[in-house]
Amino acid sequence: MRRVLAGIAVLILLAGIAFFALAPGIVERSMNKVEPVALRITPRAHALHAMLQVADMHADTLLWQRSLLKRADRGQIDLPRLLAGNYALQIFSSVTKTPKGQNYDANGADSDNITALAIADLQPPRTWGSLLQRSLWHAQKLDRYAAASKGQLRVIRSPADLDRLLADRARGAKVVGGMLSIEGLQDLEGKLANLDSLHAAGFRMAGLAHFFDNEVAGSMHGEAKSGLTPLGRQVIRRMEALGMIVDVAHSSHATIAEVIAMARRPIVASHGGVQATCKVNRNLTDDEIRGIARTGGVIGIGYWDAAICSTSPAAAANAIAHVRDVAGIDHVGLGSDFDGAVTTGFDASQLAAVTQALLDRGFSDADVAKVMGGNVLRVLRAGIAPAP
Repeated sequence: MRRVLAGIAVLILLAGIAFFALAPGIVERSMNKVEPVALRITPRAHALHAMLQVADMHADTLLWQRSLLKRADRGQIDLPRLLAGNYALQIFSSVTKTPKGQNYDANGADSDNITALAIADLQPPRTWGSLLQRSLWHAQKLDRYAAASKGQLRVIRSPADLDRLLADRARGAKVVGGMLSIEGLQDLEGKLANLDSLHAAGFRMAGLAHFFDNEVAGSMHGEAKSGLTPLGRQVIRRMEALGMIVDVAHSSHATIAEVIAMARRPIVASHGGVQATCKVNRNLTDDEIRGIARTGGVIGIGYWDAAICSTSPAAAANAIAHVRDVAGIDHVGLGSDFDGAVTTGFDASQLAAVTQALLDRGFSDADVAKVMGGNVLRVLRAGIAPAP
């Protein structure tokens, strides 16, 4: 009997080891897919792309249990693919909670998929029951990746950091900047003071809501879809003072309208699409596009089906062209949502395909440079400086 029990214990141990070793990768492979589309990239597009300062406003890579420094056989972003895609800057978002049955229409806040993922990934136990600690863990992960990258990945916290990065790239250095953002301020856990803790950890942008309404703001995918709460208004003012950029991606239409009305600094919609080219509830209306532009902000266009009703670079270029036509070329950029449980037609290493699509639409070289990074870098550099 003792031998039988010992054998069972060994089997349970082996099953546990297999689960923790294999489950995270299996989950990610099922959620972050590249289903290749035909890509045509001319020598002219390659040459132009090689001269760009590419900047993308949203990726969820820090959520997953794989090294950012090694080229992976899953997902859409890692450091080798960022270098291959000639990225100057990638903003990495901290995802702390998602509801079961997640959908674009309506979700409650009473369930959470990320707790199980945090345990399966063997994250520190402090992250298992605290959304704030999950974000602080993501910041720690990015810092550790940068420290181990032999200088190829730099965490950007200030305008001076960004200036040094761009100057070194102009001299030929193969370096990429990483900046921290937050996908939904439920990680404040209802306390304004936690915003300062997040800023101290390196976060320089924050989305107000994700897939459910929270203590700060209503979500486009929440049940009430309400606007800013009293805490939310305090959060906006504190973010502006600290130098944290307000992101209205996933926010309800009521929240977006209120943020536009009260904004004193440029705001962004970091990742998504526009209703004129893809009629999905989370995409922006023309009035919202114009309102974000009035703040001096920028709208990031993604590459997945619910953002652009396709996964082709041409569809992304169509959405970009619409923002240009509505609000001007200075107010549109990239917001891939890579590694954000989306299926795309290409990964970060193949981003020259978007440059090609913009050229095919008749964009000038100067306007391509603005879309592919110039606009985002301009807004970030100004927005992460503390208010005077």
